[in-house]
Amino acid sequence: MKMSKQFPLNALRVFEAAARLGSFTKAGEELGMTQTAVSYQIKLIEQNVGEPLFLRRPRQVTLTEVGQRLAPKVTEGFAMLQDAVASARDDAQTALLISSTATFASQWFARNIGTFQLAHPNIAVRLAASDSMVDYSKEGVDVGIRSGTGSWPGLVSHRLMTVEFTPMLSPALAATIGGVNEPRDLLKLRIIGPQDPWWPLWFRAAGVEDPDLDGRPATRLGGQSFEAGAAIAGQGVAILTPDFYADDVALGRLYQPFDLRCSDGHDYWLVYPHARRNVAKIRSFRDWILGEFERRNGIGAAAMTSPVAGEAYPLDSTD
Repeated sequence: MKMSKQFPLNALRVFEAAARLGSFTKAGEELGMTQTAVSYQIKLIEQNVGEPLFLRRPRQVTLTEVGQRLAPKVTEGFAMLQDAVASARDDAQTALLISSTATFASQWFARNIGTFQLAHPNIAVRLAASDSMVDYSKEGVDVGIRSGTGSWPGLVSHRLMTVEFTPMLSPALAATIGGVNEPRDLLKLRIIGPQDPWWPLWFRAAGVEDPDLDGRPATRLGGQSFEAGAAIAGQGVAILTPDFYADDVALGRLYQPFDLRCSDGHDYWLVYPHARRNVAKIRSFRDWILGEFERRNGIGAAAMTSPVAGEAYPLDSTD
């Protein structure tokens, strides 16, 4: 019968122990095997090699010339495997992969993630900005920032901030029509992203029932941060989350003409798999980001749902 040229990993492990210890009995004790089982595994390798690897003497075994050439290479191979596993384990423990919506990533993470890194220098943060839904069971993501109602099967959800929206534009653009004095004045200007569902909601709340947005060019710039940039450049009026643009308002680059803010019930949530809720790096990030929002806005830790029909439970639950 033709023998396989590939050795079972367990047989090589047995050979390495026997060669290192110079004894089948001691190898068996180290590996939790009987001496008979050790002998069987050694014979499997010898059959594959076609040469004896040990000289068997009463109460002693010594390596043959072939065994002496093979042993250091097997030892080196197992050392490399151990290093690879240790490296993978260290990466898994110290690298935190965050999936975030593009807007939250650019308008909040980019400005604040440095404080987390200072507090946790041993955790390497990797940020993937995308508005696509992530499958946490397949994509290796540790935590995510999602926009929605907070109810996703299998995920723990913490509300970070209520998302409100309102029209914003540059003061220079407002001046071109003598100022924006009432909501309908906005329709004298170019509307950025007129098909955005936020626009009809806001106009309706402002008492404008017929803004005729469908007749305008269907321009979408692919993200709120891009639309904000266009508004700052005087290219039109954008409907934005004003909490993200306080600095631009303070610097006079953006202008919020009306106090009216609306919400469609979709807020920003921190999410992570329920099964991984006690992983150290996830708990560290959770505690940090909830603390940031609680400190700044007085919200955060109190708003939490479990993966079962939005059922509430305490923040420090470990069940």
